[in-house]
Amino acid sequence: MPGEAHIEMAFAKLKALLRAKTARTVTALWDAAGSVLDAFSPDECTNFFIAAEYEPE
Repeated sequence: MPGEAHIEMAFAKLKALLRAKTARTVTALWDAAGSVLDAFSPDECTNFFIAAEYEPE
């Protein structure tokens, strides 16, 4: 898979943000996941995919 490490960078950021929320139940984890997604700007997400050699549509 091309550029796999770049996508892993996005997941590393997501995991770090979720760990900071210290959710201890499944419901709390889902709530935390929804709240941390705003930390990813549309441009940042586009750049992750471009760096991973995927062309945005």
